[in-house]
Amino acid sequence: MTITIQNQTFILHPSGALFWETRKLLLISDVHLGKVSHFRKHGVAIPNNVVSENFNRLTEVVEYFNPDKIIFLGDLFHSSMNSEWDLFEKWVACCTNTIILIAGNHDIIDQNHYTKINIDVVESLEIDDFLLTHHPVIKEGFFNFSGHIHPGIILRGFGAQSLKLPCFYQKENQMILAAFGEFTGKHIIKPKQNDIIYAIANQDVVMVKLN
Repeated sequence: MTITIQNQTFILHPSGALFWETRKLLLISDVHLGKVSHFRKHGVAIPNNVVSENFNRLTEVVEYFNPDKIIFLGDLFHSSMNSEWDLFEKWVACCTNTIILIAGNHDIIDQNHYTKINIDVVESLEIDDFLLTHHPVIKEGFFNFSGHIHPGIILRGFGAQSLKLPCFYQKENQMILAAFGEFTGKHIIKPKQNDIIYAIANQDVVMVKLN
């Protein structure tokens, strides 16, 4: 789905990524690489193919948009280093795009490891009148893109049926991206009347009308 914010064009992708068309920037939030391996190490039965699926999805969305820069809006890795770091290094080595990580609360891996593979780590970025962060913030004069929340929405039918979907959550001067990772969970939001919800349903992004 293509939307316009402050005269700039953005494309909302069903992976949860957002492409800033004019700037050729790809924004991705909350991948949480290493989470599957972390839980499996502690005895939680999670299919190992979830690991490869995260990298496959990253490759697909990067190849689709071919951005100049990839900006991760925090929580790229879930915790400390594990076997998925090696996979990430190999993925980066095949990636010709500039990569920037805006550090999130889960990003505890030493910055030197990112520096060695040519990834800049920053606290936030200001581009024109847009502010890119991990945690949602309000700053006068800026529209904020962020992550952290893993927003989700519950859609209810006329009967007792309901559907829980990830979503992009847009407020007046802010948009919170859906979590990109396959094993991240959802925080069900309670939008207000003027908020805009773009739900992700399979391979589609659809605007949800609020009652």
